[in-house]
Amino acid sequence: MNSPAEQPSVLFVCVHNAGRSQMAAAFLTHLAGDRVQVRSAGSAPAATVNPAVVEAMAEVGIDVSAEVPKVLTTEAVRASDVVITMGCGDTCPVFPGKRYLDWTLQDPAGQGVDAVRPIRDEIEKRIRVLIDEIAPTSRA
Repeated sequence: MNSPAEQPSVLFVCVHNAGRSQMAAAFLTHLAGDRVQVRSAGSAPAATVNPAVVEAMAEVGIDVSAEVPKVLTTEAVRASDVVITMGCGDTCPVFPGKRYLDWTLQDPAGQGVDAVRPIRDEIEKRIRVLIDEIAPTSRA
């Protein structure tokens, strides 16, 4: 459906880029493949991805162990069609013509895998809806 020029790009942003945004980016990459360009970043990136997030994602067959939290840049926002924030507040730059969504999700920081699973499952549900909106597999 989409040529490379029409391929939608999505940026997920949370504070540490170690939990929610990593899970969202991994689900979107896993479920949409090359139909969507995926980025994630944090306003104050952590040193590593949350180990409970790595474990929770491994349980559903997605390996995020090699991911590294990245700092949010204005270039990343400018290059994205959809910017989904997850608790970064006012630190996310706003540009005209972008679609902004704010997903209110519990922060997995400092939580064990039992607390991360419901956050992971909610993110997966939202990603599936997003894919249907921006990169459906077939046209009606």
